Amino acid sequence: MSTKTNTQTGKESTLVPILIIAGLFSIFGFITWINGALIPFMKTINELTETQSYLVASASYISFVVMALPASYILGKLGYKKGMSLGLFIMAIGALVFIPAAESRTYWLFLTGIFIQGVGMTILQTAANPYITILGPMKSAAKRIALMGIANKVAGALGSLVFGALLLSGIDEVKEKLAHVTELEKQAMLTEMADSVYIPYIVMAAVLVVFALLIRKAPLPDVEAAPIEDDGTGNVTSKSIFQFPHLWLGVLTLFVYVGAEVIAGDTIIAYGISLGFTAEDAKFFTTFTLMAMVATYGLGVFLIPKYIQQKTALQISALLGIIFSVCILLTTGFTSVMFVAALGIANALVWPAIWPLTLEGLGKHTKTASALLVMSISGGAIIPLLYGSLVDSGKKELLASGITDTDAIAAVATSSYWILIPCYALILFFALSGHKITSWTRKK
Repeated sequence: MSTKTNTQTGKESTLVPILIIAGLFSIFGFITWINGALIPFMKTINELTETQSYLVASASYISFVVMALPASYILGKLGYKKGMSLGLFIMAIGALVFIPAAESRTYWLFLTGIFIQGVGMTILQTAANPYITILGPMKSAAKRIALMGIANKVAGALGSLVFGALLLSGIDEVKEKLAHVTELEKQAMLTEMADSVYIPYIVMAAVLVVFALLIRKAPLPDVEAAPIEDDGTGNVTSKSIFQFPHLWLGVLTLFVYVGAEVIAGDTIIAYGISLGFTAEDAKFFTTFTLMAMVATYGLGVFLIPKYIQQKTALQISALLGIIFSVCILLTTGFTSVMFVAALGIANALVWPAIWPLTLEGLGKHTKTASALLVMSISGGAIIPLLYGSLVDSGKKELLASGITDTDAIAAVATSSYWILIPCYALILFFALSGHKITSWTRKK
């Protein structure tokens, strides 16, 4: 796939757009990865089960299913800059919804705010991912996306630390007191906890509005994918998006990958707490995952495409994902937590590699295919919820059998990570052969 822009696509002409898109990826990361702190926070103030608490991730990621194709239409009408600006404004509205949600301590209202932020993020993702993919040669697309990943995960680590400090500090003492107070006192304590979201989300809304106004003036050139080339017979090789098997395999692969990535980042704090770590200590665990990703992104920037191909990076990542997932199941305590964090190493280069391998050769279908790939981000809504359901069902079985041992209950959380293994197996298949399947029928 080649690239067409209204400007020269040299380093000088693409540097500013790359920096602007990196800024947007930083916003994605900051807002997405605070979920790791929100999950245990929401579980406490709204007295939720494990499954219910993971609806925090589901509310954010399910918006990609609802809005991806409409987002593609919106971008077609408004263009990149106005569309990105609109997405930022919508995210600001979602942040403000947290204020009445905290005031009433109503879980569905919190989820509504998270969903609205997800809607805005969907518009931004639908624009930013294909933009950075085709802003230069396809063979180096994974390198550019890896740079975006560094911006995303550094901001995510910052968001996790900031919101972990704001929302989780003192939560252990509060949970201990809740077991020994009257119902009236308990409700007062939980309401006071909920009020701690006011200032962070007002500040977040203000920053998003400022970015929305600035992006309207940003120097972003128009970028389009080149049309599909002839097959040598004078006929266009494919006319329908349904004639690209590798696209649909890429969508499925990205679906399970995002689910695995969200599990690695969003469950690790709650997992650490279930193993007996204090919330004060566990609040740093998401940062471990994200820093592992940042280090691997940096390695990818150095290695791709000069030393290894995008598909090779994907193969290595999938194998590491399987190995680390097995290690989580076979270890306990802090070692097991560190293997969850190590999934950041396995995950880092998956997203950067899947996008160019999936979009290669789609020509005029690139925008629609990008919307489909963005829809597959909904894996972050489904797979972590399945993990939470596995933990809940395992705990119920233990309690039904009269087993209340904390180590046995913690083991349930550990064993539920088996759900990651089939995810990485599918990623490995796509890396080895799935991306090469360009026809539903064998060529004779």
